[in-house]
Amino acid sequence: MELHEVQAHLNEWLQQAATAFQKVPGSAVLIRYVRSSYQNDPVRSAIELVLVIFFIRYLLAPSYSTSKQNYVKLTEEEIDELVEEWTPEPLVAAPTALEEAEMEKLPVIVGPTGPKSKLANGKTVTNLASYNFYNFNANEQIKEKAIQTLRTYGVGPCGPPQFYGTQDVHIKTEADIASYLGTEGCIVYAHAFSTISSVIPAFCKRGDIIVADRGVNFSIRRGLEISRSSIKWFNHNDLEDMERVMRNVVREQAGKKLTRRFIVTEALFETTGDMNNLPKLVELKEKYKFRIILDETWSFGVLGRTGRGLTEAQNVDPSQVDMIVGSLAGPLCAGGGFCAGFKDVVEHQRVTSTAYTFSAALPAMLAVTASESLNLLQSNPEILTQCRENIKLMRAQLDPRSDWVVCTSATQNPVMILVFKSEVVNARRLGVADQERLLQECVDEALANGVLITRLKGMSISHHTSLKDGAHTVQPALKVCVSSALSRKDVEKAGVTIRHAITKVMTRKTNNKLGLPAA
Repeated sequence: MELHEVQAHLNEWLQQAATAFQKVPGSAVLIRYVRSSYQNDPVRSAIELVLVIFFIRYLLAPSYSTSKQNYVKLTEEEIDELVEEWTPEPLVAAPTALEEAEMEKLPVIVGPTGPKSKLANGKTVTNLASYNFYNFNANEQIKEKAIQTLRTYGVGPCGPPQFYGTQDVHIKTEADIASYLGTEGCIVYAHAFSTISSVIPAFCKRGDIIVADRGVNFSIRRGLEISRSSIKWFNHNDLEDMERVMRNVVREQAGKKLTRRFIVTEALFETTGDMNNLPKLVELKEKYKFRIILDETWSFGVLGRTGRGLTEAQNVDPSQVDMIVGSLAGPLCAGGGFCAGFKDVVEHQRVTSTAYTFSAALPAMLAVTASESLNLLQSNPEILTQCRENIKLMRAQLDPRSDWVVCTSATQNPVMILVFKSEVVNARRLGVADQERLLQECVDEALANGVLITRLKGMSISHHTSLKDGAHTVQPALKVCVSSALSRKDVEKAGVTIRHAITKVMTRKTNNKLGLPAA
């Protein structure tokens, strides 16, 4: 082909390309821009062309080099050798010596859990390690109702609520709890632990602000972590420090977009047993425009004249608390948990709360048991009176008379938390592991003498970024649960046994680090 023919074909192809390009919308504007740019500043046009070419090449290029091999090629023998030498990390940490010893000595109860329980080794002990405060476990009226419900409804709903697992007994139990507390509505969950850890993220989202007590329990911390909210901590049960934190939050949010703000705390604290000041809490909530999520897991069925919880005990209108969360699995001898409050708060959880939506509904027998237990508390307030008398008797044997431990629980709390006195810890230079070992020896010694108690146990706190500032060291403690079913003589005898067990353990020569004489 001659040169002039090649030029002719090239011109023809360029003309066709130009015609096709001119049919593209906006092409005329681009052509005018290129012509004027080239006429006014040809160097600029050349630079723009180079940049366009570079941009196209950058988009089409792979994110890594395909021509260079920046790794060491291994033979099959070397690969096999490395695989044999590799040791995977364990899924869980190896149990400590204390945990192994505790698992070996774990007492197993045969038959019902009552004030007097029979162990697998045939020994009958006084059971002060159970939350069966009123012995509803053995109440004939409750048992008869539970058996009747079991025969009518079966052993389980086999489905989630709001779909095909909701039964009429669930609706009745929710209505009973709402009426009992004096709230507009109530929602019942199938699992007590998952209640508060699901309620919090149902309302608190990323960007919201939560002011929380450093001493809150593990289930609350799990809910805080799931919510991904901004957590602001205040010192344990220190409402002056809480007000300082709330004031700082309001100051930081001034002039910014409004965010939802919550206070999350407990009525009776699980790890220390002390009581919150609800009237002051409500006062600060109203002053700084926060909402309250109150965990009454350990106070519902315990505090107040008829066991309605902290609102009744401190004469606070339940409507002033936005969400009251509690458990049905403790003194009520049932199972599951609940959240009570305004109707819109309750209905919101039926769609957005994961523990409610993605769990099977509470078995009908447990729902009925909870309702019957509430009826008994309302009609027989003397049950609570008897329990509180036994608490006084037990405290009289332990707190003022023991040279080693002090009770941190509120006076009406049937769960007595006993920790070593600060002077004992300092004098013997006891670390956390030392205290746990000594307390476990106290548990074993009390069991050997016919009294079953336990240690305060909990899971490790999450190291999630939002929770790091809320680190809180829980002091090792003994947990003694008082029951109204025990006679005055039984309570005093058990108290003396526990006190003597603690003294015996602490005066052993092997446990006296400094060789100090017994106090």
